[in-house]
Amino acid sequence: MKQLLAILLTLSAAITAAAGDTDSTLLRPVHAAYTVEAGSAHLADTYLTPLRYSGWSASLRYSRMQATRFNPRDWVLRMDFAADVSRTLNPVRNATMWYWGLDFTAALMRRVWHRGRFSAMVGPDIDLTLGALYSPRNGNNPVAAKAAVTVGVAGQMSYAARIGRIPVTLLWQPALPVTGVFFSPDYGQLYYEIYLGERSGLARAAWWGNHFRLDNLIAADIRLGGTSLRIGYRLDYLSQSASHITSRTITHAAVIGITGEWLSVNPRRASADPRIISPL
Repeated sequence: MKQLLAILLTLSAAITAAAGDTDSTLLRPVHAAYTVEAGSAHLADTYLTPLRYSGWSASLRYSRMQATRFNPRDWVLRMDFAADVSRTLNPVRNATMWYWGLDFTAALMRRVWHRGRFSAMVGPDIDLTLGALYSPRNGNNPVAAKAAVTVGVAGQMSYAARIGRIPVTLLWQPALPVTGVFFSPDYGQLYYEIYLGERSGLARAAWWGNHFRLDNLIAADIRLGGTSLRIGYRLDYLSQSASHITSRTITHAAVIGITGEWLSVNPRRASADPRIISPL
């Protein structure tokens, strides 16, 4: 009973604190980034071909972060939307393989360290990936569909620095899925057979032994007036293995874009002395 009472008192205090943080004196700006990413791609999928294909990749990405409403001082919600395309060639450069994909990630991160100019956050995330590999050379079965829903760990470290008089924010954003489900047919199974009803075992349980992915961003936001110029580098590594089918996607991309913080203020509820909690 004492433990239950302690839990209730803790929850009551947390709710009271959260309610106090959502009054008109608290402003939670949205930190948004619009970026273009371009670089090299390396694709391999034994469902389509035993060869490794290499070429270029490009991506459009929108990212946003905001302090949460329920506990803005400690928790931050980050969401990422990306559309990817890659065009690769086989080693003798006489066959092409394409990849098109969409990716959505949402991470709820807690501030675990904030001292001066340095901040660190970590928390759970969920990732949804939809895509397809296309090899025009394969007349019978030219497409390998890709789909996965995973949960894992996301983190962020940031440091506020200066280059002369120009403010610069250094960022490191890694994400590592832990478990989930992904789509994979059997070796040699045709999609026409799946269409006819052979759908048993298509959803595979994901773990690091058969589905390993690392999404790693290193960037610098250079303040230019009210907005910032983002330059950086992203590594996206994905390896899957199921039913004797091995699939790997590796991209190295340069990142460039625009970032900034935006506020939405209700004039009727605006305070003369507001408090601002930045997600960084």
